Amino acid sequence: MLLLFRYFLHILHTLHRYVSGLSKMNRIPPIVIPVIDKLLSMYFRLCDLSPCTIDLDDQTTLHFWTPNHRKFNKPSLVIIHGYGGTSTWQFFHQVRSLAVGFNLYVPDLLFFGKSWTANSDRSDAFQAKCLVQGMKRLGVDRFAVYGMSYGGFVAYRMAEIHPQEVEKVVIVSSGIVYSENQKENYLGNIGRDISRILVPESPQDLRLLVTLAFFDHCFIKWSPDFMLREFINVMHDANRKGQRELLEYLLKKDANPNIPTLTQETLIIWGDQDKVFPVELAHQMHRSLGSKSRLEIIKNVGHAANIESPNQLNNLINSFVLGD
Repeated sequence: MLLLFRYFLHILHTLHRYVSGLSKMNRIPPIVIPVIDKLLSMYFRLCDLSPCTIDLDDQTTLHFWTPNHRKFNKPSLVIIHGYGGTSTWQFFHQVRSLAVGFNLYVPDLLFFGKSWTANSDRSDAFQAKCLVQGMKRLGVDRFAVYGMSYGGFVAYRMAEIHPQEVEKVVIVSSGIVYSENQKENYLGNIGRDISRILVPESPQDLRLLVTLAFFDHCFIKWSPDFMLREFINVMHDANRKGQRELLEYLLKKDANPNIPTLTQETLIIWGDQDKVFPVELAHQMHRSLGSKSRLEIIKNVGHAANIESPNQLNNLINSFVLGD
């Protein structure tokens, strides 16, 4: 897959001077990224998933990918993305395998993709309440959750606020447990405005995000600037304000190393080379949650375990949630 991606980028690079020059002058709209986006949507459909838009009220709309045919002998699993694109971009390595064992529900969080709200609440708790409400609208009252990075914050709140609905919890690379000093140190080590990285404005910002998120990030060298600009345009420009406000809420919220203990069994998964949320936070969460939690560390993987090690991640999720 990676070799094919590099070959694809090599072909794109031959168009770089021409297309990049035009895009800088705003003479053409994004082309490449929208095509890839359509292909990813087609792939999700091939995985027996269909897009679904739910109006929770007159202020809030959620977009989901849902099973074409819900099988009642399978458990339901909600998988929740983080920053860095929509659900199709972040989970295309995982959906085919996970859809075999689960009724799979893949939402776009508010201010990502087609999900949006006019409500002023930017908390992870509000995201959590909206997702649970969306699942109930879909007729699903019991389910497991898997949250990646920012999605892990949301998954944790879902389990905390709705213990009757959430059966098991998988948290991947999500720095939920940290002290104020740790937060300041981590942000200081990055050395840049974190909102400019997670909600990038330039190809340089996006390159830095990839460098932080991936242990093996050499592929970003093959990515021409025009394609990175297109990605930023498609993924962030329309919802930039909302995405930044979500991030500002987390940054301004007081750090709390003593998080509420969940009643559900919880699997914590981390890459040992994570530069966004260092692996020490995984051990802190494991100690905080106690005997009902389990910790798995994936070697030679950074923050984006969903892309760098999807098979190992899927095996861990299947084993934990299905009880194999």
